[in-house]
Amino acid sequence: MARAEVTVLGAGIFGLSIAWACAQRGAKVQVIDPAGPGAGASGGIVGALAPHVPENWNDKKAFQLDSLLMAGTFWAEVEEASGLSSGYGRLGRVQPVLDDKALSLAHARSEGAAQLWGAHAMWHVTRDPTAAFLPTSPTGFFIHDTLSARVHPRKACTCLVAALRARGAGVVLDGNLAGHVVHATGVSGLEALSGALGKTVGNGVKGQGALLGFCAPETPQLFVNGLHIVPHADGTTAIGSTSEREFDDATSTDDQLDALVARARQALPQLETAPVLERWAALRPRSRSRAPMLGAHPVHKGQFIANGGFKIGFGMAPKVAEVMADLVLEDRDTIPNGFKPEASL
Repeated sequence: MARAEVTVLGAGIFGLSIAWACAQRGAKVQVIDPAGPGAGASGGIVGALAPHVPENWNDKKAFQLDSLLMAGTFWAEVEEASGLSSGYGRLGRVQPVLDDKALSLAHARSEGAAQLWGAHAMWHVTRDPTAAFLPTSPTGFFIHDTLSARVHPRKACTCLVAALRARGAGVVLDGNLAGHVVHATGVSGLEALSGALGKTVGNGVKGQGALLGFCAPETPQLFVNGLHIVPHADGTTAIGSTSEREFDDATSTDDQLDALVARARQALPQLETAPVLERWAALRPRSRSRAPMLGAHPVHKGQFIANGGFKIGFGMAPKVAEVMADLVLEDRDTIPNGFKPEASL
């Protein structure tokens, strides 16, 4: 039997992950991206894989839970094939509880997690979470979930490219379309789709982040007043990120990033003397529905789309790869209705 052929347009996290899932099932795969792998938001530095809160359960949250639970095996297989590190580690996340109202809500969510996450992970309220460093908590309590994980986005993309090439897949700047075609083209793809349909179905939201020279590779990430502080396996710590709808330059950093770094250092005095190793900015693809757009392409008939992984792309990638491979290779649709392209049209 002839091998199925798949062409993936876009070498961000969705495109590379879908290509990997298809290659794992025996397909002949090529990934085409004129800017190269991880050239957009997927080439970032933060990499917080964090769950939605365990309440008001729906198909989207169940999908994300499945993906976060799949991530350990997914990245282990990619690392084995590539011989490289993705920086993945499921070390959990710690958040200070700011007031009595938040404390009551945290306890309620702990009960929700016990029901919805089952034995897979915990969301618990504690005075003494296991962490190498902690911010101040006004109530003395912290939320510690064991579902959150981290990955180094840039290293993860490099790892996927090497794994694909080890499986004989092409990752190239240019090429001819062959077989099934998947559009995973990020912000440019959303802009093109909006132009073709004559209405906005998504856009790019700018994010800025910083990488500090602070080593704490085995401690949980922190979430403090909307700010992610993510210790990486390579001895750096990432700070991020902004969400900017209005901007002059999509890839430049400015005083908004300075403010993030200052907030991180105020929340965690251990970071006060840590040098800033890198400043990063890029556009992240956000669909109108805020959910990923997965399924049949609305314009290119017979082709597919996987786009809009705004802020959750790396956490969603293992499950996105699975359901897109189901659809592309087996014509089996297991995609939640809220993720279908029509939800953003």
